[in-house]
Amino acid sequence: MTTTSGSTASGPPTSDALPLLHSGKVRDLYDAGPDRLLMVASDRISAFDVVMREPIAEKGRVLTAMTVHWLGVLADLAPSHLISTDRADFPAGAEGIPGGLDYLEGRSMLVRRAEMLPMECIVRGYLAGSAFTEYKRDGTVHGMPMPPGLRHADRLPEPLFTPSTKATDGHDRNIGMDDAIDLVGLDTATAAAELCLAAYARAATVAEAAGIVIGDTKFELGFVDGTLAICDEVLTPDSSRFWPADDCAPGTTPPSFDKQPLRDWLELQPWDKKPPPPALPAQVVEATSRRYVAAYERITGKRLADWCGA
Repeated sequence: MTTTSGSTASGPPTSDALPLLHSGKVRDLYDAGPDRLLMVASDRISAFDVVMREPIAEKGRVLTAMTVHWLGVLADLAPSHLISTDRADFPAGAEGIPGGLDYLEGRSMLVRRAEMLPMECIVRGYLAGSAFTEYKRDGTVHGMPMPPGLRHADRLPEPLFTPSTKATDGHDRNIGMDDAIDLVGLDTATAAAELCLAAYARAATVAEAAGIVIGDTKFELGFVDGTLAICDEVLTPDSSRFWPADDCAPGTTPPSFDKQPLRDWLELQPWDKKPPPPALPAQVVEATSRRYVAAYERITGKRLADWCGA
């Protein structure tokens, strides 16, 4: 398991703390008892697969609050892994995690363990990212022929289910539906595609009413008690391209409500995109934090200050 630096938590765990199962680029997973996990979204941020040393204030709370919001919006489409975000429901030992309950509040979810699908379930409504790169080269998206003449940020004829592998090292690999069927079987691949396309359609309609376009998004699905469920983070700035509806003209690169200020600054630095990363200026850290908070508040219509842990 890989551990990373940059968390806003501090101090070592106490001897009776929940066991740490995995520490990723952003999230820490703790054993919360039989069939349960405590998922903690830190303020760590990565770019070009490297975790920065400086935390981004409020990022973990934004990711958790947005996930909870969207799970409510999508609740009639599928169950989820979520049990509670209330610190009073966290098991004994949570208080021994670095930072204690005050750190955990607002950035943590008590969830059911799931048998996760071994693929990323991506839905694309617009042409961007690796899909645009493939389209320019081959005229296809995940091997599916597309109309000629499409530009970056063009709306696709219809949203596409475009899964990818889950890489343990390096980058995920885009795959087609036939490959997805080979990975998880026909019934599960079909159910995953139908669920993700329905969830994207619902979310895109909600976001458009708030002046936000969802260019694409990545869902994580797994089986909870034998039923396909929505798991992990859902429709957050880390898993989605959120564009302002009034500034996403085809042929342009729309500004995103995510880590764009960080990536833009890093691209200008004499850095080989390998650890250690350069130190981030305070203005870049603050601008990135503002992007995350703005994404939550614009899409949900709520104030982050009203979410638990403020």
